[in-house]
Order: sequence, then C-alpha cells, then structure tokens
Amino acid sequence: MKTIHTVRAVVLGIGLLASAASAQAPPRAAAPPVGPPQDIVWAKGPATAPKGKRKPNIILIVADDLGFNDLTFDGGGVAGGSVPTPNIDSLAREGVSFAQGYTAHGTCAPSRAALMTGRYGTRFGYEFTPTPPGMSQFIRSYQYGIRNPVSYPDRDGSVPSPDRMGVPETEVTLAEALREVGYYNVHIGKWHLGSTPNLSPRAQGFDEALELPSGGSLYLPKDHPEVVNAVQTFDPIDTFLWNSMPFAAIKDGGPRFAPKRYTTDYFTDEAIRAVEANRNRPFFLYMAYFAPHNPLQASRADYDALAHIKDHRLRVYAAMIRSLDRNVGRLLGALEENGLEKDTIVMFVSDNGGAHYIGLEDINKPFRGWKQTFFEGGIRTPYFIKWPGVIPAGTRYQAPVHHFDLFSTALAAGGGKAPSDRIIDGVDLTPFVRGEKAGRPHQTLFWRTGAYKVVRAGDWKLQTSQLPKKDWLFNLAQDPTERRDLAGAMPEKVAELKALIARHDQDQAPPLWPELGASPVSIDHSLASIQMPEDDYVYWGN
Repeated sequence: MKTIHTVRAVVLGIGLLASAASAQAPPRAAAPPVGPPQDIVWAKGPATAPKGKRKPNIILIVADDLGFNDLTFDGGGVAGGSVPTPNIDSLAREGVSFAQGYTAHGTCAPSRAALMTGRYGTRFGYEFTPTPPGMSQFIRSYQYGIRNPVSYPDRDGSVPSPDRMGVPETEVTLAEALREVGYYNVHIGKWHLGSTPNLSPRAQGFDEALELPSGGSLYLPKDHPEVVNAVQTFDPIDTFLWNSMPFAAIKDGGPRFAPKRYTTDYFTDEAIRAVEANRNRPFFLYMAYFAPHNPLQASRADYDALAHIKDHRLRVYAAMIRSLDRNVGRLLGALEENGLEKDTIVMFVSDNGGAHYIGLEDINKPFRGWKQTFFEGGIRTPYFIKWPGVIPAGTRYQAPVHHFDLFSTALAAGGGKAPSDRIIDGVDLTPFVRGEKAGRPHQTLFWRTGAYKVVRAGDWKLQTSQLPKKDWLFNLAQDPTERRDLAGAMPEKVAELKALIARHDQDQAPPLWPELGASPVSIDHSLASIQMPEDDYVYWGN
C-alpha cells in the first residue's frame, strides 16, 4: 500500500501540471449586465395574525454539494470536527434525524426536480443536470489522465438552451399545491429548474423569488477585499465557473443586480425580512443556499477565524461551512424573534453529496463515492426535520427515506392534497417517525442517469453501469460503506435486482434532453489525486 501511495504522489505532481496546462480559459459568451445593488421590498401579509389554530409555516433549507461529513452532528465535521455546526445540528437535536436520508440524484437539478414535485425526475424526463453547451464542451476536452471523457458530438443540436431545461409546466410543484390551501410562497437562492418565463419560480407556484442566475453565482467578486478564494487548477468545472460565473441575483425575473454582500449572508438577510413580512399568514419558504458549492470563496472574517487549519483549500471550504451554519442559525433566530418557532416546520437536506472535483478527500466520510456517483457518498445526505409539538425532539429514524418524501410530508402538514392524476413517489414521513405506521416508507428506491442505474431493494443495493461495464452489489445492512462487492459471488441476486430496474424503467419517460458526453469519476479519490489502474470509477453524463 505504501508503494501505491508513493507512486500516486509522484504521478500526482506530474498530472497536476498536465491538468493545469489543459485548463485554458474557456471562451466567454456575452452575459447580461449586472446592475448595482437593489433594495428588496417583500409583499407584506396581514397586519394581525388570524385567530384560532393556524397552518404551520414550512421552511425547506437545501444546501448545495454538502458532504455527509461536513456537519458535527453524529461526531463528524470538517477538519476533524474542529468546525462546529451547532445551528444545523440543532434541527436534529430538536426534531428527527434520518439515519438513511437519500438524495434523488447525484447532481443538483434532478434532485431539486424531485424535491419540488414529489416524483422521480425520470417520470417526466428530468434525468440530466442542465449544462451550458460551452461548459459541456470544455469538460469533454479536458485531459484527466488514464481515463478521459467521451463525447457524443452528434447530439449537440438536440439540446435546448439551459434556460429551457426546466421542470415541465404540466408538473405540479410543492409551491403550487400549497398555494391551493392558502400558503404564500417565497423562493430564495438556487432554482436551476428553468428560467424562461413559463419555467421560472414565479410560474411554478412561488409568489416571490429572489434567485441566483441560472446555476449559481460568485459569493463575492473574486478581487473583493473581503473574500478569500481557493482555485482548483486541476478541475475543469472550477476553471469554467471562475471564468463565466457572475456575482448577481435576480428578483422576480427582473434584471440582474449585485447582492449587497457575501451571498450566503445576503440571502439570509432577505429571508429574515421575508419571514417578518409574512409572519401573520402561513408561508412556505424554499431556502436554497448555494453553499458550499464551488467556486470556493470564504468571507475573510470566517477564514481568519479558522487559523488552526493549515491547508488553504480546506480552510476556505471550512469557512464556507461555518458561514452556512451561522446563517441557518440566523434564520432560526428570526423565527423565535417573530414568535413563529412553534408554528414552523424546518426541513434540512443537501441536493447531493460532496464533489470530488474540489479536491478534499474526507467530506463524505465514512461513505465511498461523490457527487456524480450513486455510491452512498453521492446520494446520502444529512436529513433533518424539526416540527415542535408534533415530532419529539431527538428522534432517530432508521429506515431509508428520499428527497421526494419532503414534498409529501410538507403537503400533508399543510393540509394539501397531492394531484390524483399521476403517481406521487413521496410518502408522508410523519406517521412513520411518530410510530403510527409500521414498516419502511419504501421497499425499493431507484436512481438513473443514462446507462448508469441503481436500485436499493430492502438492504440490497445494485449499481449497474455500461461505462465501465460493471455491476456492484452490496448488502447495506452488513456493509453500509460499500466495501465488499458481492456481484461476482451472487449472480442470481444481481439478475433479480436488474429485473426490478427493468420494470421500473418501463414506467419512466425518455430524457427531455440527451447527455452530450461523460467524464470519469474515481470512487475512492478526489480529483486532486491522479487515477490509477486499480481504482474503481464510473462515468457520469454531462
């Protein structure tokens, strides 16, 4: 093992030079201008609260690319647990933590599609994350080493522009369903489910929306005196984002303008003001933070507070986690200050696991895999619900649950009804958590992106891929971190689970747009570590 690590370290030094040389700045398309900061005026609800029992407010907090090991709840945490996350942890301590919480996908947009609709995104063709053509082409031109991207250039003409890659208008979102039963709906942060007028948050049930442009924004201008940056020259995604991403926000589909400060702080400022404006009517707040997604940028104050972390990249990332936790605490504090704490359900998840391409090895520990894989590290998420008076504090729920269950749980809590003309895959988790329903919410769960498909049936999990052409079979009850592949020893179980996948596929829709290529993702090493022939890997479509 020492020899392998030594070889990897030597090759890494050579490989990073090659990667940096290949990371020429991608061409930049003309972007809409970004105007000066704006004052946001949130529509005010009634001057007094209605008499009698009110519907619970619902806040859904979604982090972006949060690693399973980024929080100190359950004894984890960044930099050996030296960066506490007491505010996010409090949601678990004061509510329920789900030991096996799953994301809907290994990347952001399909997960968000499931969160908003309560359905597998593949039921309506939302299978791949929208990617600007220039970004996809740049990633596919990147040299990874012994395993390089594959391209399908004949498909380029069949892909719509990213702003048209959204959840179809025929789907019913959580915001639309809650509006039917009297909720005022506010979206703040990342949407990434279409930005044309018919696909925007306002068109999908939100009364007001303060959002990031397209897939994201810088946290501050890269040369701002109050920001500390960590640039990954070995990562084509990072290279593209630094060269193309604006520092901007959008209110209700209007022109872009500059946020007033570091975006994680800024969006929380506005969320607090939105809570204050709506304190006297039931509201649904979809609080979709961009943190800790790259580009890695920390506020200088948070970076300076973590001087004990010597590695610069890790310190910037840790400072972003510190900021995220502080801002969740500020939002929870606003509920208390407005007398809403006991009347508000707060849900917390990530859209997927931590990314291999930021070059930090332990963010999904103890699980294998990353964002862009369906190994547990890519699809396990911290998953908490706090509902005072309904869910007992400190509850620990063991059975597998899924992103789309938050749709059904929130809708049932608000007194709404799911659309009856379609399959809803989500399940109201409240009676399970309270012990009023026995058994598991789901006997089977599925994931799919192109020819890479996964099923979890009971405690058996099969991953099957065409690139590489390989099956992985794990018994998660005995091997939750997927270290012992049983596929070769149990061909009958593999065949049984493949049959489940085939039946599930028959009920799914064709993708709304194709994948243009696929890039290799090492399962056990970050992108800062060079691939070796013995490494497990998958190819992920983009």
